[in-house]
Amino acid sequence: HTGTMTRRSETLEGEAPESFVEVNPADAERMGIANGEKVKVYSRRGELALKAVVTDRVPLNTLFIPFHFAEAAANVLTNPVVDPVAKIPEYKVCAAAVGKL
Repeated sequence: HTGTMTRRSETLEGEAPESFVEVNPADAERMGIANGEKVKVYSRRGELALKAVVTDRVPLNTLFIPFHFAEAAANVLTNPVVDPVAKIPEYKVCAAAVGKL
């Protein structure tokens, strides 16, 4: 997690050397965000500066940020709650917004 294993792969590093946020094309157009542009993603818990990847892989009104990158840890945006029995984090879903830097 946070790249402890995956960041050791030269192939993966070559494909995705920095963190990013995936944004639906219609959302990106509405917000005036271009593919590859640096944006700010924020929630009530924190914020990150990331490269926008405009893609139809994500539904309208949805963002996706991999938690793979320690230097842009998506966990700063989410709830730190863990399951009381298993002690594992809840699914990383939260309300967030995107803005231009």
